[in-house]
Amino acid sequence: MRSFFAKFQIFGIVLLVLSVIIIYLFYNALQPVKLLPVYSPAMVNSELVAEEIQHVRKYHTIADFSLTNQNGETITQEDYKGKIYIADFFFTTCPTICPIMTKNMVDLQKALGKDSDVMLLSHSVTPEIDSVTQLKKYAIEKGVDDRNWNLVTGDKKQIYELARKSYLAVKTDGDGGPFDMIHTENFILVDKDKRIRGFYDGTKKEDMDKIMGDIEILKNSYDELGN
Repeated sequence: MRSFFAKFQIFGIVLLVLSVIIIYLFYNALQPVKLLPVYSPAMVNSELVAEEIQHVRKYHTIADFSLTNQNGETITQEDYKGKIYIADFFFTTCPTICPIMTKNMVDLQKALGKDSDVMLLSHSVTPEIDSVTQLKKYAIEKGVDDRNWNLVTGDKKQIYELARKSYLAVKTDGDGGPFDMIHTENFILVDKDKRIRGFYDGTKKEDMDKIMGDIEILKNSYDELGN
């Protein structure tokens, strides 16, 4: 009799464990997949968007570019093809927010480690000062790993148009003239399809934690699609 009840007890425990596993799997299956928004100009504060594109509600992507990095190499969209990346705007002689932003970007670089799916892209807003030599010196001083992080200089008008019309990141509407100066603390998360998926304050540690979490969400969304 005891043997019978012992067998029944074991069966009950196994059944309970299986029930818990099944419930857990069903619960996970029913949870909505977390997705990041795809930002268009119409979704962003109009002060950050050039007037001629403020009406655009979808299909907004980062424009093609051709700039020069700290190693004197030409950097284009092809170098970021199939990559998630974080973009920002800075200048090497900035005494205010840029050192904080650069430190936070260095921390992101360290947190990403050897993740080859994610890259960084920092645009100089004073390209006439930030020559290749100056960028290289700055990169060495700050600990930039040039395998996945490009500091770029080049045509000022092109950089300013990228900031205003592609990355939707600045309030001033510079035309690339000698006295223009744009300044923004924004970090911009861009997906593999050149679309903006998030904006973050590059001076805040809590936003760096958020961007790392959002990168995971974005990567998982590609895994779901098999990309």
